[in-house]
Amino acid sequence: MADNEKKAVVLGIGNLLMGDEGFGIHVLRHLERNFVFPENVRLVDCGTAGIYMAPFFEDADVAIVMDAALIDGLEPGKILRLNHQEVRAGDIQSSLSPHQIGVLEILEICRLRDTLPSKVEFFLVIPQKIEPSVELSQILEDKVEEMARLVTEYLTAEGFKVKNA
Repeated sequence: MADNEKKAVVLGIGNLLMGDEGFGIHVLRHLERNFVFPENVRLVDCGTAGIYMAPFFEDADVAIVMDAALIDGLEPGKILRLNHQEVRAGDIQSSLSPHQIGVLEILEICRLRDTLPSKVEFFLVIPQKIEPSVELSQILEDKVEEMARLVTEYLTAEGFKVKNA
């Protein structure tokens, strides 16, 4: 990989023990099984890592955050794509999942350290149930493939060579 080649990180965030809250991790696993990524794209299972996610952002030019988000008034299964500026500006009417608060704080730290990726995109889904379970609701299970497709299309549009496995 050339030193001047841009780097991307795809972060799956969530708690696999809390049903739909683990959506980001389920999508990440789907990506790992079904696609081949170039060396300059890193897939990371962040779980509920909080501040420990900072180094993944600091080393990337493009960052993608996949998670479930509780947003008032939206139906379960609705997929949203928001950029960092939209999330920071509060263009959404409700708070995101508990991890997003941590992600926003981490991104602010990166900005202050001048290590913020040039692009940060949030790929979010509205959960149906967040309760103890290792299974996604059927509504979100049906959205895993669609979310993976949206993420790979975005990476391809950004110049990363993603291939089907």
